[in-house]
Amino acid sequence: MQQQDVEQLVEQVAQKLGRGLSLEDLDGLLLAYSSNQSHADRVRVNFLLSKKVPADVSAWQLSHGIATAVRPVVIPANPELGMLGRVCVPLMVRGFRVGYLWVQQESAEESPTAILTQLPGVNHELELLSGLLLDSNTAESEFRRGREREFLLACSGEPNAVAAVAGWKEVQGRGPWQMVTVLDADGWASGPDPIASTLIHRSTALQATVGMDAALFSAGTETHSVVLFRETTGRANHAQLLVHYQLELAKRSGRPVHRIILGISEGFAKTRQLSEAYRQSRVAAQAAAVDSQLGELVDCRSTGVYQLLASAGGGVGAWADSGSVYFRMLEDHDRNGELIPVLELLYDNDGSVQDVATRLHLHRSSIYNRLGRIRQLLGVDPLKGLPRLELHAALKMRRWASRPRI
Repeated sequence: MQQQDVEQLVEQVAQKLGRGLSLEDLDGLLLAYSSNQSHADRVRVNFLLSKKVPADVSAWQLSHGIATAVRPVVIPANPELGMLGRVCVPLMVRGFRVGYLWVQQESAEESPTAILTQLPGVNHELELLSGLLLDSNTAESEFRRGREREFLLACSGEPNAVAAVAGWKEVQGRGPWQMVTVLDADGWASGPDPIASTLIHRSTALQATVGMDAALFSAGTETHSVVLFRETTGRANHAQLLVHYQLELAKRSGRPVHRIILGISEGFAKTRQLSEAYRQSRVAAQAAAVDSQLGELVDCRSTGVYQLLASAGGGVGAWADSGSVYFRMLEDHDRNGELIPVLELLYDNDGSVQDVATRLHLHRSSIYNRLGRIRQLLGVDPLKGLPRLELHAALKMRRWASRPRI
């Protein structure tokens, strides 16, 4: 981003509107402001001096929905803060949020109507400004894009890309490594614009790893992000990435983000193992997406039978039908969903009826009653030997069939 170009555009818009403007990034940092302003309120003066939006002002602004808005938002005056009314213009590129332009009302103006009427006349300048901000928000340079493409090719096992990545200064001599797949459990499917989806994941991963020494490189795809880590035994850095990623993704996508998953590979010491490590991390993230008991920081070795299901391959419809006669009988008769959840929880909790009763907020006698119904239906004890193995595997196959396709 050329700072001079940004400042010139802000001045042009200010002159067209005949008003004072300020431009801030998604974290509330001042990027540019116009020189002309007949009257600046206390909030504007302090903002220009400190270069950062104070917490109380930020809370007032956010309470009016600017973080999710895609159109100008009217922010009413707040005398306690020393703040006149103003209009917030979210700056967007292909659905990607890059910053906010603020237009302050004059002290004599009682409503923002005049500002809202003027804004369509500066749409072209706002689009140019958004494009310039995109560079600073995402490192959207051809060099960065090229490196991310090369990294993702290496993740897929392309030999030339693997050799190239092995020579990067971020990678060379800094092993052993881990691959991490970062997945938004509720919003992993790419939107109607795959370019915008990729851009959001790329930028979110880049911003979430800033200043994190253990994170060596990141890239984004339509559905998820990939981060190369130095191998660590602890998970403090991974937990930090999870929190930062959730905040950054919400900021950039303009929607609530409820659950971020990090799938973590085994450590590896040779770059030719990069593609296998990426596969492991992807499987771990997919497994956690369909089985919440695995948590959010998921090592591939902790995913159990899902590793076997993934290694067996299969297309989109794979594992939708386990082929188990017992399981089909159970599905056909469990119309109200009372039996299958009890059985899966029993399997996952080492057969502890008390734990299952606690989880489902039921009395133990209700659990025993449902187990009796299952025994009667199947004609076998579902907690014994081969029937247990068959049914438990079928339950996990059903979950795996609904995994995110990433």
